[in-house]
Formats: sequence, C-alpha cells, structure tokens
Amino acid sequence: MIFLTACALAACGSTHPGPVTDHFDGKHFFTPGTSKSSSPIGYLWRRLTNPPPDWPQAVPSPANLPALSPRVSAKEARVTYIGHATLLIQVAGLNILTDPVWSQRASAVQWLGPKRVAQPAWPLEQLPPIDLVLISHDHYDHLDVPTLRLLDAAHRPRVIAPLGLKKLLTEAMPQSSVSEHDWGERVALAQGAWLHVEPMAHGSGRTPFDQMQTLWAAYVIEAAGMKMYHAGDTGYAGGRYFREVAKRHGPLDLAILPIGAYEPVDFMADSHMSPSEAVQALIDTGARQGMAHHFDTFQLGFEAFGAAGAELLKAMQSSGLPLQRMIVPIIGQAVVVKPTTP
Repeated sequence: MIFLTACALAACGSTHPGPVTDHFDGKHFFTPGTSKSSSPIGYLWRRLTNPPPDWPQAVPSPANLPALSPRVSAKEARVTYIGHATLLIQVAGLNILTDPVWSQRASAVQWLGPKRVAQPAWPLEQLPPIDLVLISHDHYDHLDVPTLRLLDAAHRPRVIAPLGLKKLLTEAMPQSSVSEHDWGERVALAQGAWLHVEPMAHGSGRTPFDQMQTLWAAYVIEAAGMKMYHAGDTGYAGGRYFREVAKRHGPLDLAILPIGAYEPVDFMADSHMSPSEAVQALIDTGARQGMAHHFDTFQLGFEAFGAAGAELLKAMQSSGLPLQRMIVPIIGQAVVVKPTTP
C-alpha cells in the first residue's frame, strides 16, 4: 500500500522520450562503466534486517543567525549551508538555491519516511529573492514538491534540472520557467554567468516502479571570475568524473561534495561517497576550497550521527592537506569565495 501510494503521488512511468546515448538506452539512464547494486527493495530489506544506529530525534538549531544578504558583492561569492543538499549560492547578482528541501520528511508522504533531525537554517519565508533553483535528481531528499510549490508562489524562479524532470517540475511550479538538460550542456544565466551540466554517478526514481527513468547531474557555476562545482549526490566511481571536471573547467575555486549516506559501503558505493573518497574527490578536482554537504540531516545511510564529519577529519589528516581546505559546515555557516585575480 505504501508503494502504491507513493507511485500515485509521484506519477511514475514518465520515461524520457529522447534518443539513445552513452548514458541512456532508450528506456533507462545509467552511469557508464559502473554497475548498479543498490535498489529500493534492497535498501528496505537492509533496514529491516540490519537496523541503522540510533540518531537523535532532533538537534539544536543555531541561535541568532543573521539575516541573509539580499545580494552579495560582485567581487565575491557566498555559499551558505541551509542543510543537507540545500545551499544558497550568491554570486554575480544571482541567488541560486540547490535541491531545496524544507519538508520534515524526505518522502512521498509526511507521515512516513526519513525524518529531519536538523531544521533548515532559516525558514523559507526568510530567503532573499531566489532567481534560480538547481535540481540534481529526483530523490525525495533532493526534489521536494511541497517546497517547490512554495518557492513557485513566492519567487517564480528559473528552474534547471536533468533530463526527464520537466513535466514533474512544471506541474509543481507552473509560474516558474523550467528547463531540463543533458550532461555536457552549457546554459546561459543572467549577469554573464554560465551553468555547465556535468555527469555524476548516482541514480533516480521516486518509487520502486520508475527507477532510472530520469537523469541525475552535477553542476559547475561559472560567474564573476570564479568556478564552483556542486555535486548534488554521487558515488566516487573511480574518480573519473572529478578528474574530468578538473580537466574541463579547472582551476576550480570551490567543490561542494557529499559525504553522508555511505554505509554500508558495499551497498551504497554506486551512489554515495565515503568521507575519505570525498577527500580524494577534492584532490581530483584540484579545487582550492572544499565544502561538505549531505550529512547529519536525514538518516539515509547506516552510519552513526556525526560519523561523516569525524571520518572526513581523519581522512584530511591522513591526506596531508591543510584541514581548512575542506570545511564541514554547521547549519547556517557561509563560505566566502573570491577570485584568485582581482
């Protein structure tokens, strides 16, 4: 019954009608050169037979956070961690929101599914004007229809997403401008900025019945003399995508990399990086600054609360990199990025 309800809510079965490519076989998307071992049924079975460690019901919210700036200086970028994969990227006069999720559960329904333990840094109504929303893929912890409806009503932003998601997003955001894109596309933004749609190793599906029918993507934002890479959710996949993004777009000024939901590694590796792999991904991208996300908000993996940040610190110490090169932000923390040349 739960699956049937989720299927109805997600309007499953909307296969992308595009041509066959090196990552689309005419019916399903895939990550070239990798095998997909994880599945919704396998995930549920593991949770039933090997329950994850206890997490806190809730963690304290940061106190006395300042109001968000309406815009930032043209000479810098400000990346603010709202929570999980939701970040506010302010650059070149643009306010960009990634994978916005304000709901209490990452689920098709709000009475069942992974529950938020860390609240968003600011209520939705306290956001500055949002010009652009980036969606990395359709999993519920990245594509939250209730949040998107509220953003549509309040901001009417431009929305950019991978292939196959335009129908769902247009229905959720009828007043907003929605477009979908393939890996390798370059999209013009306002203020002379560009968005590059990049490959990542992940998957898609909002029910057991619509798996791999929409694409997943990372993004490089090129603006104000800077390049910032946002990997919404990805496995390491031997590091090739990180090395390729460095070759295509380097030098990168910032790499925003996921570090959570990595246990058990034998099951999660096709979709999620471990913290040590995130450190290697930072090295692969050559980015001069790293920023972690996708941790300690929803219990999606089987690692303990706080484990991702602790493991990342160990990996950074082992790597010999300066610890400050990879920030594990607290909710509400901002990273300021400036171009290397004035």
